[in-house]
Amino acid sequence: VQLQASGGGLVQAGDSLRLSCTASTHTLKTTARGWFRQAPGKEREFVARLSWATNDARVAEFAKGRFTISRDVAKNTVFLQMNGLKAEDTAVYYCAAGRWITSQPMTTKNSFEYWGQGTQVTVSS
Repeated sequence: VQLQASGGGLVQAGDSLRLSCTASTHTLKTTARGWFRQAPGKEREFVARLSWATNDARVAEFAKGRFTISRDVAKNTVFLQMNGLKAEDTAVYYCAAGRWITSQPMTTKNSFEYWGQGTQVTVSS
């Protein structure tokens, strides 16, 4: 499984960006799709995830009201719409895929087996 992320860039505070992540295939191992981010000197952190089958979505607390995760089933693509960007959102954003497990929150790095190459998001204040 290969994940191709795109859509990052340099924007000003308050602007919006939409990240895309397309998977090369869809299997049981890609039934969970998510986004994480990593800022310089920090750990990679959860941003958002969804269940491909049910569209059950969750975003991190810092992202609530600003970020939305969605999918296009026909294109095997997941999106991260980011509005009201802040300087602290600056990071490399990674898309991820894994096997959905209903009993787990699916909000940790260990829940995902496949990772995209990352796309840089820089927000100037």
